[in-house]
Amino acid sequence: MSTRVALLALTAALVGGCGGGDGERLQGEDVPAAAARLPVSSPAFTEGSRLPARYTCEGAGDEPVVRAGTVPPSASELVLVVTDPDAPGGDFVHVTRYDLRPRGDGDVSEGGRTGTNSAGEAGWTPPCPPRGDAPHRYVWAVYALREPTGLAEGAAPGEVAAALRTGVLASGSISARYGR
Repeated sequence: MSTRVALLALTAALVGGCGGGDGERLQGEDVPAAAARLPVSSPAFTEGSRLPARYTCEGAGDEPVVRAGTVPPSASELVLVVTDPDAPGGDFVHVTRYDLRPRGDGDVSEGGRTGTNSAGEAGWTPPCPPRGDAPHRYVWAVYALREPTGLAEGAAPGEVAAALRTGVLASGSISARYGR
């Protein structure tokens, strides 16, 4: 493979991290909010801060730990949806996790089942906005549900959003910004 072809392939892969990709997108109205607030936090960043490079395409691409605070006792499942609402073409979904059971430490960044993201892959796709764009916002939204979603491994973003339209007891989010 020539150097030029390799660079074009790498560029296409990196652009796919937030602006490209041919997977399903969400629009803000696709994912509901709930009346009850669920505190969401991360040891990796604070609300509105710059996302450390370690969690992006310029670093190791690790998925940051995100925790849900006090979950309503009647919650049977938690769902995590991470989006970039500033991506061209609608909210780019970086990961969905569902079938998460409320845990003592509140960690919602592992376990459960993982859906397909907007890059068309299962699991986490690290933020990688186009160079020169204003910093994008990345939103980690957590939902506490009354009933299990019943979603199978690899559900598409739209399937996850549809499952959230009924029975959300509480929701909350934390966001960070990142630009290149």
